[in-house]
Amino acid sequence: MVVKEGQLLWKPTSEVKQDANLTKYMNWLEETKNVSHRSFQDLWDWSTNDMEDYWESIWEYFEVKAYTPYETVLRNNQLPGAEWFPGATLNYAEHILRHAKQDKTAIYYKSEDRPLKEMTWKEITEKTASVAAYLKSVGVKRGDRVVAYMPNIPETIIAFLATASIGAIWSSCAPEFGVGSTLGRFQQIEPKILFTVDGYRYNGKANPRMDIVEKLEQSLPTVEQVVVLPYLEDDPDTRNLKNSIRWEEVLTYSDELTFTPVPFEHPLWILYSSGTTGLPKAIVQGHGGILLAHYSLNLQSNVTADDRFFWYTTTGWMMWNIIVGVMTTGASVVLYDGSPGYPDLDVLWRLAEETKLTAFGTSPAFILDCMKADMKPKEMYDLSHLKTFSYTGAPLSPEGFKWVYDEVKSDVRLAPSSGGTDICAGIVSGSPILPVYAGEIPGRNLGVAVYAYNENAEPVTDEVGELVITKPFPSMPLFFWNDKDNERYMESYFDYFPGVWRHGDLIKITSRGSAIIYGRSDATINRMGVRSGSSEIYNAVEGVSEVLDSLIVDLSGYFHEPYMPLFIVLREGVTLTDSLKDKINKKIRSEVSPRHIPDDIFAIQEVPRTLTGKKMEIPVRKILLGTPVEKAASVDAMSNPNAIDYFVDLAKTDRFVKNSAT
Repeated sequence: MVVKEGQLLWKPTSEVKQDANLTKYMNWLEETKNVSHRSFQDLWDWSTNDMEDYWESIWEYFEVKAYTPYETVLRNNQLPGAEWFPGATLNYAEHILRHAKQDKTAIYYKSEDRPLKEMTWKEITEKTASVAAYLKSVGVKRGDRVVAYMPNIPETIIAFLATASIGAIWSSCAPEFGVGSTLGRFQQIEPKILFTVDGYRYNGKANPRMDIVEKLEQSLPTVEQVVVLPYLEDDPDTRNLKNSIRWEEVLTYSDELTFTPVPFEHPLWILYSSGTTGLPKAIVQGHGGILLAHYSLNLQSNVTADDRFFWYTTTGWMMWNIIVGVMTTGASVVLYDGSPGYPDLDVLWRLAEETKLTAFGTSPAFILDCMKADMKPKEMYDLSHLKTFSYTGAPLSPEGFKWVYDEVKSDVRLAPSSGGTDICAGIVSGSPILPVYAGEIPGRNLGVAVYAYNENAEPVTDEVGELVITKPFPSMPLFFWNDKDNERYMESYFDYFPGVWRHGDLIKITSRGSAIIYGRSDATINRMGVRSGSSEIYNAVEGVSEVLDSLIVDLSGYFHEPYMPLFIVLREGVTLTDSLKDKINKKIRSEVSPRHIPDDIFAIQEVPRTLTGKKMEIPVRKILLGTPVEKAASVDAMSNPNAIDYFVDLAKTDRFVKNSAT
């Protein structure tokens, strides 16, 4: 049976609706606030029209612990410049650990070469206290930056909790990032302490990292000490580090765990944009804003203390931060470090059975891989505990939706979502009180005034437009680190529609309130859940001596299978051989990540550029997806108009025609 976009695939039973977090919250609103809502749409309307009342209700419903009270909910209701809960002081880490049942498992964790293990809330609390004591002993104080070159393991979460508990500012990169990508992030923020592993395993291969750690220390002069966690080897060689300490020694520090009260807008962590143009943007988000945003997200996502929550991610993606935010509910989280396809595509399904997952999060790429392999997880594994199956990172076709219901679980709630590193929260997502339609994201997130805008800055329904947010949201960036006069911040979100946040996605809001994402409207590369900018790949590729210029486009999305071709301009006399392709791929693997190796490499005469010299990634992407050249590119605005002809011809070949939008 062929499934069509908009076809009903699941609807909540009366029992599911009655047990939902949102139903309990709406009952509480009616009892305590005399505010009544009959539907999710009514609730969303109220949450965006009476924004201050909504966010104050979240504060009260989740019993936010403040050391000093707020003076008002929202001061200066404008974009940008809104100030939330001025006067309040609190601590994000305290809200993760305050309700912990000490003997309960907090984290289930597994890596490619190691069996499943568990860590209790008691162990996490004790180790957080030790790491916090160490940080204070070496002089880390409120506002200092602490960074991690660590994978998705419990120690990373512990290091974060310790950092946040004393009011220091956290930032992380996955150890698969090369030297250039990591320094492009960490050099901007001048960290004081670096947590790191000695290496990691991916796809069955050992990846030693001590040589990179040495380069990081040399290139980060503000780092006073490197904390090394033996992960690949039992006894890594740290002799070339100037000042290092082992993780196990850090755990010998002892002190009572306390939480430093900080203002609502005190920086909690620094996340990074993909670096599409220039250095990645260092996005600063605050304790209070992230706390409320994550409470609201967990409410809509129906996460409770009884859940076992998993999302396949790395520490270089905002979904790692979302996993941390899930812990505010007291839920157990499940971490996996390694390839989702090694030794086979069953690895995450085995993990789901072994941990009795209730919530499984992944990417469309993983779903497509399972579909291509004709996998039938429901026939091979016990998924009886699974209630929610989620994905984010890219659009998914209606056929992908149908596969979940046919081959994973017929009564599971498919919960697609789309959010952003920029706010570290969801923008559109699922809800247990909303039905699921093929190819659609069930609804808009509470408190997020999201619309589709046409070119005239008008909201449209049942039409594709720019995804915009028209009102303040608590976890919007406080600022970008070292952004003089907020220039990059304004350029990033407010240069297109003044006073309105332009997110960079193409979206359609349907007449029933659901949403369809059509991919990025900028040049972000998203490969298997790891976002990167084209500029990072260019830095690696154009560092190969044979390459003069390059262009990369990610064609993955609603109308196309995951596919990312690289186009290169070679020096005179050089031809594109298999050995040169291998050399380029190795460079990308080393300096960016293994996930960003292109699917194909083509030699071209020149890269299409605008009159101002910018590479025309988006027009090329549109052309290769089937858009006529006159609609995709302004040839008159090109410095080399003939360069576009190659891509017009390429789009007509079988490789591209069969997957094009037309």
